[in-house]
Amino acid sequence: MQTALQYIFSGLAIGGIYALVALGFHIMWSTAKAVNFAHGDALMLGAVLAIMGIDVGLPIALAALLAVAASCLFGVILERYAVRPFAKTPTSIGWMLTTIAVGIMLEALVTMQFGGFSRPLPSPGVDKALNILGAGVYPQELLIPAVAVAVMLGFVWMQRSTLIGRAMQAVAFDRNAAALMGIDVNRMFAISFGLASALGGAAGILVAPVTQASAQMGLILGLKGFAVAIIGGVTSAPGVVIAGLAFGIIEKFVEGYISTAAREIIGFSIAILVLLIYPQGLFGKREVFKV
Repeated sequence: MQTALQYIFSGLAIGGIYALVALGFHIMWSTAKAVNFAHGDALMLGAVLAIMGIDVGLPIALAALLAVAASCLFGVILERYAVRPFAKTPTSIGWMLTTIAVGIMLEALVTMQFGGFSRPLPSPGVDKALNILGAGVYPQELLIPAVAVAVMLGFVWMQRSTLIGRAMQAVAFDRNAAALMGIDVNRMFAISFGLASALGGAAGILVAPVTQASAQMGLILGLKGFAVAIIGGVTSAPGVVIAGLAFGIIEKFVEGYISTAAREIIGFSIAILVLLIYPQGLFGKREVFKV
């Protein structure tokens, strides 16, 4: 029983990170019908910049805030110069290659400045583990899934109750009609990518005290976050969060009872199987593009 609880708590922590990354993909897709395949590197950027900020003497809170702001700026700039010129229509896919290329270049740059080794981000959330029914868990690990759920609820509220949220939905439905109604389509694209990247940076700051930060940390987390977005249904915010938490728990049980290597095999096999049965994801809606 204690072992199972340990795996559940650990799975919820890493699953919360997958959910936050997947929410970023949902935000971008639900507005621009395009995503940033360097989104995992926004996560890495947040973690690394927070550590670098602490290195120069900034308080943890200020370093984290500036790191999130820098991640947000990264998303806005990337949308403007690496996505927008290549996403003129909903069927354009040139942004795939450009965002992947930007991610590779960013990883190389961070490796040059930060080094190729891993470093932990100091946090009071990992100072002392809590004992819950015999399972040891850090407060930081409990915080991550709670943040994921809170962000999801906040974004759903924003979509339904704010002018920006409704404008983002209008742009996703028909960007030409939205433009005719006076909505600045390009501004909505920039906001969605900036918001998603800020969320990615915050996810990096949350996970770095638990797993440590490195220039390469965003690659696998970004891939798994994208897989979770597809499994849950990239059009559904609650769906990607549920899928992320479940994916993390499954991984930990596979890792604990089989092996770490089997974790990747089984995890991505589940993604393939879900896509075969539910092409739109478990909770997603089928989308139709008019050409």
